[in-house]
Amino acid sequence: MRRVLWWLIGGTRGGKNRVRVIRALHDTPMNANQLAERLDLDYKTVQHHLELLTENNVLMTMGDGYGKTYFLTDRMEQNLDVLDAVAKQAGVETGVEGDG
Repeated sequence: MRRVLWWLIGGTRGGKNRVRVIRALHDTPMNANQLAERLDLDYKTVQHHLELLTENNVLMTMGDGYGKTYFLTDRMEQNLDVLDAVAKQAGVETGVEGDG
């Protein structure tokens, strides 16, 4: 999980927003539109991050279409400390609030 998170968070310029997405979904499962509003990000940007995080088993979904809801996988839930460590090493803010 550390390698995956390092690639997703520390190895790309979208890392800060991905941390924000993970943190927001840890608090409350949401659909892409709700997440875009909460994080004040463009809907298509959020969709891109959600796709990458889902493909890499950080997130899972329930439902489909507009109502598709995103949740953290059990594996991600168990590795939130790894997320914090990677984000800190990469110099990425781990809070949900703030600019993206």
